[in-house]
Amino acid sequence: MSIALSTGGLLAYSGMLGLCLGLERHFKQVWQRVPSLMLRRVLRVGGWLALLASFAASVAAWGWAMGPIGWFGLISLAGLALVLLLPYRARTAVWLAVAGWPLLGVVALV
Repeated sequence: MSIALSTGGLLAYSGMLGLCLGLERHFKQVWQRVPSLMLRRVLRVGGWLALLASFAASVAAWGWAMGPIGWFGLISLAGLALVLLLPYRARTAVWLAVAGWPLLGVVALV
């Protein structure tokens, strides 16, 4: 159950990050360049898909009774993490999501 919960949390964070970087302002804050229109659309669609997958992982971890409630909690925590990281360590916010996936894979194998 903890792997599904960790996956849901990481997907929620990745989804919120994708939606955030889909905005020109935040993308420029992280990468110091303006994103193309196509890249912004890909980031937004990827963000929504990751949030949808996070919902599925939450339902898998907690069931239909508590899964949606837990999902809103995961989204809230992911949003809070981004709000705290982006102003001070914008690239760390991105690398946290990138490094989380291999780390989750290692935890799943153990």
